[in-house]
Amino acid sequence: MRRLLITLLVFIVLGLAGFVVLTDPRVVSPAPVIGTLPAPDIENGKLLFNVGGCTSCHATPGQDDRLKLGGGFALASPFGTFHAPNISPHTRDGIGNWGVQDFVDAMATGTSPTGQHYYPAFPYTSYRLMPPKALADLFAYIRTLQPVEGTAPDHQLAFPFNIRRIVGGWKLLYFDGSPFKPDPGKSEEWNRGAYLVQGPGHCAECHSSRNKLGAIIQTTRFAGGPDPEGKGTVPNITQHEEDGIGKWSKAEIAEMLKTGLTPSFDSVGGAMAAVVRNTALLPDADRLAMAEFLKSLPAVASPAQPPKAPAGN
Repeated sequence: MRRLLITLLVFIVLGLAGFVVLTDPRVVSPAPVIGTLPAPDIENGKLLFNVGGCTSCHATPGQDDRLKLGGGFALASPFGTFHAPNISPHTRDGIGNWGVQDFVDAMATGTSPTGQHYYPAFPYTSYRLMPPKALADLFAYIRTLQPVEGTAPDHQLAFPFNIRRIVGGWKLLYFDGSPFKPDPGKSEEWNRGAYLVQGPGHCAECHSSRNKLGAIIQTTRFAGGPDPEGKGTVPNITQHEEDGIGKWSKAEIAEMLKTGLTPSFDSVGGAMAAVVRNTALLPDADRLAMAEFLKSLPAVASPAQPPKAPAGN
C-alpha cells in the first residue's frame, strides 16, 4: 500500500509539473519576434482602432468621449463578469509604460507584460492574425490619445475560473497563434476583407456559438448563437438564405456597415449599433472588402437555441 501511495504521489507531482510547464505563456503562446519595424503609420493604426471597435469595450462608461479609454465596461459571461481594462496612455493606470513588444505580446499571444495569461474574453484569438507591423501602428495611434486616470474593477469570476494558469490549458486546446495568410487563389479585395473580418474586426467572436469551455464551435462559425451575456441571440451572418444574410447583396452589407440600415429598412441595435459607429468611419473600399468576404462564407444554419425558461422562473 505504501509503495502504491508513493507511486501515485509521483504521478501527481509529475502531472502537475507537466501542467505548469505546458501552460507557461512562453511555451503555449510564444511571442512573435518583431525585429526592426519601420516607423509606425498612425493613420493605419487609427483605421485598425476603428475596425477593431476598441472603444466599444475600453471607453470609460458614463461619458460621451469614445477616445477616453479608461476601461470599466462589464462583460457578463457564463464564467462570471469580466471588466475591460484601462488601455489609455496613462503611465500608471493604463498602458503608457508598455513597449511595442509588450503590446504585440498582449494582442497576438494573450500574454501580459508580467507574463500572465489574459482571459480570452479579450479577443486575442482573432487579433493574433494581425502582423506585428499592424499592431505597432495600432499601438502608436493609441499612444496619441488622452491619458485617463483610474483602473477598472477586478474580474468577478468563480473558482476555478479565477485561476489564470488554467487559461494556459485552454490555449493548449483552442489557441492557434498563426498570423493571417492571404489566399493566392482569391482577389486582393477578398483577402483584405478576410483579414479585416477575421482579424481586427473579430466578427466571429460574437457571431458564433461556443462550447462549455467558451471556445468557438468551428462547424457553426459565423452562424450566430446565444448571446454570451444572456441577452437573446446573435445573428447568423453566413450566406444561409433563411437564417443568415444570404439574400443580402454585397452593396447592402456594405451599406449596413456604414449606416446600420438593413435591406428591409430596419436598423441594427444593441451591440451591433456600437459596431456600426466604428465601421462607419472606415473607407468605403474596406467596407466593400468585408462584404466581399462575408458573401463568400458557406451557408450554415443557425444552431438550435436552448428552450426558454417558463415565465416566472
